[in-house]
Formats: sequence, C-alpha cells, structure tokens
Amino acid sequence: MLEEVERWLATRSWSVTDRPLHKILAAKQRTGRSVSVVLPALNEEETVGDIVAVIRHDLMRQAPLVDEIVVVDSGSTDRTSEVAAAAGARVVHRDAILPRLPAAPGKGEVLWRSLLVTGGDIVCFVDADLREFSADFVTGIVGPLLTDPDVDLVKAMYDRPLAGAAGQGGRVTELMARPLLNMHWPQLAGFVQPLGGEYAARRSLLEQLPFPVGYGVELGMLVDALHLVGLNSLAQVDVGVRKHRHQDGQALGRMAAAIYRTAQLRLARGHLVRPSLTQFERGEDGFEPRTHPVDTEERPPMVEIAEYAARRVA
Repeated sequence: MLEEVERWLATRSWSVTDRPLHKILAAKQRTGRSVSVVLPALNEEETVGDIVAVIRHDLMRQAPLVDEIVVVDSGSTDRTSEVAAAAGARVVHRDAILPRLPAAPGKGEVLWRSLLVTGGDIVCFVDADLREFSADFVTGIVGPLLTDPDVDLVKAMYDRPLAGAAGQGGRVTELMARPLLNMHWPQLAGFVQPLGGEYAARRSLLEQLPFPVGYGVELGMLVDALHLVGLNSLAQVDVGVRKHRHQDGQALGRMAAAIYRTAQLRLARGHLVRPSLTQFERGEDGFEPRTHPVDTEERPPMVEIAEYAARRVA
C-alpha cells in the first residue's frame, strides 16, 4: 500500500462515533449548510418507506440535520412512489426531471438528475433497498462535510453479510472494483466499500463531475473526484452493518461489465468494439446465449446544463 494511502487511512477514515450528533448539529448551525437526502428507487416498496420514516423521525423531527428527503423513482411498477410519499418524502419521477433529455436507464442517471430537484449544499445518496436502516448511515457520511471544510466527499463503509456469513457481500467490489482500483488508481486502494451506494458530497463537487448513467457511477465518481480535488478531500466513515437485497450472479456480471467499461473510459477514453456482455442460461435445448448492452453513456457535469445554470441564477 502506498505511504500516501496509509496516511490517508490514519487521517481520513473514521467511525460514526467520532462525531456525536450534537457536534454535527452545532457545525450545521455554524456553517449554515443545508442537507438533502436522495433515495434512487426502482421497485423498493418493501424498504423505502422505513428508510424515509427513520430519517424524518430521527434527523428532521428530533434533530434538525436533514432539510429535505427526495425519492427519485426511476420507473417502478410497484407502490414505491406511494409508500415513499406516505412516509414523508417528496417523490419525483425521473422522467419529469429535465424532460427535454430522454432518460437513460440506470442508477447513475437518477443520481445525476436529482441535482436538478434538490437544493442542499450537501447531497447525501442512500440506496432504497436497505433493511434495518439506521440514521447513522446519514449522520456518519454527512458529519465530516459539516465539521471539516477540507472534505468534499465521504463514502460509508460497513460489513455486508451474505446468507448469514459476515464479510461475504460486495462480490463485484472484490472481484472487479478493488483489483481495478489497486492496479490503476492505487491512491483509492484504502476505500473499504468503493461501490457502496451510501455517500455524501458537496454540491460544488457533484455539479462538476460527469455521471456514468449506470452501475459505473460509484467507481467513476471516486476516480473523477480524486483527479479533481485530490485524495485528502475524500474520506470514509464506518457505519456498522449494511443489510440489503442481494442480486443474482448474472446481474452481478452485468454490473461488473459496466464498471469495467467505466474504468476503461477513464484509463484511455478509447473505443470499445463490442460494448455488450453475453451470458448463458440453460433452456430446453441446452445453454442459450443472452446478450445485454453495457452502459456506455455518461452525462456531462451538471454545471454544463442550461436548466441547472438558470436555476442557480434564479
């Protein structure tokens, strides 16, 4: 491990207990910074309501840390929108944001568009499939941004149990993202959960970053933030245990392909001859190929979008 990374781990890797809530609230009052929480959601009716309810109760009613909760629905066919609204979130459909630009499928697309419908100086992203959600996920990653002016982006780190076994979650992280980062961006080797969906950043950073529209958004954001603001402006906070819905192996394969593509673009900005992934499923006549497109599109930095610039002027 690079000496720079060892120093970073000693100075930019914290626990949620390092910043008690009263100190975070005092820093928020002192700085006047506002906080938006964004939940990208697709068919998460079973979990999204509980997450919103915890944030509203713990971090809006009992403690005035969060100023708004926005659930961006990316085309759910279940009751995600209704459940989220009933729990107290403002729900916006992905397609209603920047309608002149047809929406691309993918998580990164939703996160990018969320910048247009939120107002916080600090934007906190939380996946909508978390179970047994704790407000620590929000306070942990927002805290350093309010208390340390030199920090621009904070990732949550946690244990990810799989089928009851500790530390077995995050398969794409261990098989794809971590090797890529260690080989090509070793300054980022200290991140425990580089692909984790819980992170917070200053709007002033997010609006300058391009957003891969799909699963490559977390890796792309880390790499681009490293180049834009440097390692010392990035941090991570241990928030305990993350329990969520796990995807099957083929879905993970598609995720890994998108992440590799994101890395490839940042390594060479080269041309990929076949931006697709073929997988196999057993059918009546043996194994049958199924080919899926790999996310290749990226959205430009939000500051380049006319509607965003107009909103800031207004």
